[in-house]
Amino acid sequence: MHDSSLTQRLKQHAVGLGFDLVGIAPAGPSGQADALRRWLARGYHGDMGYLARLDAVAARVDVHQRLPAARSLIVLGVSHPVWPLQAELALDPARGRIASYAWGEDYHELLKPRLYALDRWLRAQSGRATLGKISVDSAPVLERSWAQQAGLGFIGKNTCLIHPRLGSWLLLATLLAPEELDPDDPPLLATEVAAAAPITLHDDSPLAAGLANQIPRAPSWQFTSSERGGCGGCTRCLADCPTQAFVAPFVLDARRCISYLTIELKGAIPRELRPQLGNWIFGCDVCQTVCPWNGRHRQADAAAAAALFAPRVDDLAPPLLELIELDAAALAARFRRSSLRRVGRRGLLRNVCVALGNWGDPAAAPALARRLADPEPLLRGHAAWALGRIHTPAARQALDRAWLNEADPDTRVEISLALDDAP
Repeated sequence: MHDSSLTQRLKQHAVGLGFDLVGIAPAGPSGQADALRRWLARGYHGDMGYLARLDAVAARVDVHQRLPAARSLIVLGVSHPVWPLQAELALDPARGRIASYAWGEDYHELLKPRLYALDRWLRAQSGRATLGKISVDSAPVLERSWAQQAGLGFIGKNTCLIHPRLGSWLLLATLLAPEELDPDDPPLLATEVAAAAPITLHDDSPLAAGLANQIPRAPSWQFTSSERGGCGGCTRCLADCPTQAFVAPFVLDARRCISYLTIELKGAIPRELRPQLGNWIFGCDVCQTVCPWNGRHRQADAAAAAALFAPRVDDLAPPLLELIELDAAALAARFRRSSLRRVGRRGLLRNVCVALGNWGDPAAAPALARRLADPEPLLRGHAAWALGRIHTPAARQALDRAWLNEADPDTRVEISLALDDAP
């Protein structure tokens, strides 16, 4: 039997812990099982082999694989603020761009204690002795699908969850629990409601106005709050993706996504995609920045976000020439409480090398030349690529010297190709 009183008190407690959104779905099989299997079969997960493991797929398809006694899946969301960067920072190719969710402290470390606290409170209320199962995108849970099922938003063409008021600047978390709580109603498709009223966007841009007034050509959703949402005919996220990572609306080929390339990919970034990365060194915000649902003023609707995700000033747009010189200890110290620590020195400096190559300024040549002697072959190879895009005699000389001393075959290929590019 559903406990309506407990459900309401749980939601109030979750908001008090700092969550902006709370929804509940009945625990059971996911409605996205077939879509997940098709996505994996096409190889769109790239090197993220953990997604395709049989046990992980089974757990994503049915949450009972994680907690057999589960009866409710509590989905929570926090809207992280997006402070506008000063133009001189945002447009400076000598600085690294970082996805806005990583401007503050690592959100995993911020949200997990609150999830444990919520489970502890729920156990005290129900008398449960066992632990629930929490997840902050680190367990096999289809968070966005469950969030839509729990009525927290709709999935946009950019594959992000979009809330009608808060947009898509959302971080999701889940708590799987044995208590039978009142489930929230998922949004209804427009074809399931009487009349498709115009979509109201919280944005006064001409693009938003055009989207609001057109006949939707993608699913339109109505929520129990009477709010409506949908992408209509808008394709800004698809068109503006620097690497053209969307093979179709609602379908992302992660192998081309800048977030995947700069965070999840452990090896070399494909040469043909490197120029499109610009100066992104950790993640990417483009497909959300261009979305009409992400009007700036909506940040006022997020009660907890500003205090919880105060930005670390050094992480807004760090100078590339500072980062490229840091050793492992210095990087660990600088980013010890940041999401950037996930990629380590090897991954971060690989990304920095690509950004320096895209900058193409001769001022970067000395630092890149020093990386040609780095103990890590991956960094030597990407430094060589970057030097090949700096058309100075000094860059050419550094590559010539490196060619004579390099033993790693993959790095030798990078140097050879860079020499072909260099004057």
